[in-house]
Amino acid sequence: MGTLIDGRAIAEEIHRETATRIATLKAHGVQPGLAFVRVGEDPASKVYVGMKERTGTRLGIRSETHALAETTSEAQLLQLISRLNDDASIHGILVQAPLPRHINATRIFAAVNPGKDVDGFHPINAGKLMLGDEDGFVPCTPAGIHELLIRSAVPIQGAEVVVLGRGNIVGKPMAAILCQKSRHANATVTICHSQSRNIAGHCRRADILIAAMGVPLFVKADMVKPGAVVIDVGVNRIEDPTAPSRSRLVGDVDFENVRAVAGQITPNPGGVGPMTIAMLMRNTVRAAELVCRASASD
Repeated sequence: MGTLIDGRAIAEEIHRETATRIATLKAHGVQPGLAFVRVGEDPASKVYVGMKERTGTRLGIRSETHALAETTSEAQLLQLISRLNDDASIHGILVQAPLPRHINATRIFAAVNPGKDVDGFHPINAGKLMLGDEDGFVPCTPAGIHELLIRSAVPIQGAEVVVLGRGNIVGKPMAAILCQKSRHANATVTICHSQSRNIAGHCRRADILIAAMGVPLFVKADMVKPGAVVIDVGVNRIEDPTAPSRSRLVGDVDFENVRAVAGQITPNPGGVGPMTIAMLMRNTVRAAELVCRASASD
């Protein structure tokens, strides 16, 4: 039976560290500020932004939410981002995905000041990650997974890692983090996707298996190497006639059966999700610290 990797407990550990840094900033007259931008009424987006805002408030981060109508134009959204870029009291800007189809998400993420891009989606920050430049901001979910591995004493150097999914939010940056020539990295990373052949064969080689495909219960027990570390990133809603809402949330991993094979495994919920929020708070505080240092050196 695989040991649970408790994302909630590790996230709280990071929150305590972040709160200490916030107290230091406040002693210097700086309160970290985080702006959330949400377009439309997507129920999941509303829940995610609410969770992030409440966590920030608890830690001492000043936050503001800009909830825009579904019909908001791209030009109007860009105008708001420009205003937030110029607002010295805002150190981090998060544009909640997904955006309506009529808005070009790539253009929007590129409009955020890279120094306030606490989600790590700006092309400059993405490029810095690929180059191993630690000055940039790393996307929160893969950064959180990396912390889970480190703080759970998972050996990464030389490990065979399989990442299921090639998205810009998790898959690609996750692979970039783990293959860097740096401490807590130096892994051999394989990315599998919808066109990969023999995905199960790739998975069975993995010492660390990270599932971020967005396919409910995709990873089965016979796809997992005995003793492997399994990280479940997926959030999928499936029908369940026995549930009050007639549906339930599941991950990309068939948790109960895979746990019998894995050495360590994240629960879902309670694994990766809390870590994503913890990394967002940490990135925001770091953004404020960088501004504080720049002001002190002027």
